[in-house]
Amino acid sequence: MPAFEEYFDPSHQMVRDSVRRFVEREILPDIDRWEEAESFPRELYLKAGAAGILGIGYPQSLGGTHEGDVFAKIAASEELMRCGSGGLVAGLGSLDIGLPPILKWARPQVRDRVVPQVLSGEKISALAVTEPGGGSDVANLQTRAVREGEFYRVSGSKTFITSGVRADFYTVAVRTGEPGFSGISLLLIEKGTPGFTVGRPLKKMGWWASDTAELFFDDCQVPVGNLIGSENMGFACIMGNFQNERLALALMANMTAQLALEESLKWAREREAFGKPIGKFQVIKHRLAEMATALEVSREFTYRQAAKMSAGKSVIKEISMAKNFATDTADRITHDAVQILGGLGYMRESLVERLYRDNRILSIGGGTREVMNEIISKQMGL
Repeated sequence: MPAFEEYFDPSHQMVRDSVRRFVEREILPDIDRWEEAESFPRELYLKAGAAGILGIGYPQSLGGTHEGDVFAKIAASEELMRCGSGGLVAGLGSLDIGLPPILKWARPQVRDRVVPQVLSGEKISALAVTEPGGGSDVANLQTRAVREGEFYRVSGSKTFITSGVRADFYTVAVRTGEPGFSGISLLLIEKGTPGFTVGRPLKKMGWWASDTAELFFDDCQVPVGNLIGSENMGFACIMGNFQNERLALALMANMTAQLALEESLKWAREREAFGKPIGKFQVIKHRLAEMATALEVSREFTYRQAAKMSAGKSVIKEISMAKNFATDTADRITHDAVQILGGLGYMRESLVERLYRDNRILSIGGGTREVMNEIISKQMGL
C-alpha cells in the first residue's frame, strides 16, 4: 500500500514500522484463538501502552506522543488493522472515542488522573451514548442525571458499548436539561460506582474479539466534579467527537477492503481452474481491477479529509461522505473477495470470511449510513 509523501513523512513511516512489528509479535500469533474466544487479554493494553501505541496523538505531558498528528494516528491505525480483526482494533482503540472529551473538557484534576492511566494501558476508557430506545438519534437520549448538591443521580441504561465489560472509565451521555440536544451533558462514571452495573457481554455478528455490553444506572451517584464540560453542552462535545470517529471508521473500512483485495489477489495467482490460474480469466481480472480502483479512490478521498482536519478545517459534510463511500467500497470488495475465494471464502479458516462479517458494522457505527446522508444533505442546504 503506498504511503503518499504528501500525507506521510519519515516520522510517520517510523510509527508504521513500529506498530507493524508490534502486530507481528504480540497479536498475529494469537489472533485466531482470541477471535474464537471472543476476547483478548487485558495485558495487551499494557503492552500497547508500553510500546507507545495508545498514546499516539495525545499530549506528551499526559503520557502521549505525536500530539495532534493526524497522520501518525492514521499510520498506526492502518497497521493495527493488519491483524485482520476489526474487533480487536475497536476494543484496543476504544480510548479514542472515550478519552477525547475528558482530555478537552474535563476538570484538570480529573483529566490529569484519568488520561495517563488510559494511555499507559493500566485503565480502559469507553464512550457510552447509545441507548436501547435509540442509536443515532443522540438528541433523544433518555438516561437522566439529576443534580442533588455535590452529586448527580443517574438513572437509565446504555447498550452496544464497545469495551463496555472491561472498561474502568466511562464517558456517559446523560440528560440534565429539557428534551432535545440542548439538555445533554457528559459525565465521567467509574466502574464500581454504587448503582452502576455492567450487563452480560453481547453476542455479535462480527467484531468477536471486542467486548460489547449493556450498562445500567440505578440512582448512580456521580460527583459534580466528574461533569465533562459545561452542563447541557454535551451534545456539542459528542458531535465534535463524532468527526474523528467517522474518520477512524472510514480508515477501518479502507483497510478491511485492502486486506480483502490482497487475499483475493493472492488466491487469484495460486488457484487454478481449467488449466490456469483463475486470475488469468478476464472475468476475475477485471473484477480485481475494479476492486483496486474503488479502493484507491476511497483511500485518497479519506486522506484528503484527514489533511483538511489536520489543517483545522471543517469537514462535516466531507467526512460523512468519506465514511459512506469507504463503507460502501468495503461492502463491495469484501463481498467480491468471498466470491473469488469461493467455498474457502465461506470458511472460518479464511481471513476474508472474518473481514466480511466485521465489515458490516462499519456503516452502522458512528452514525448510520442514512444519518450520514441526512448530514450531507443538510450541509448542501436541503
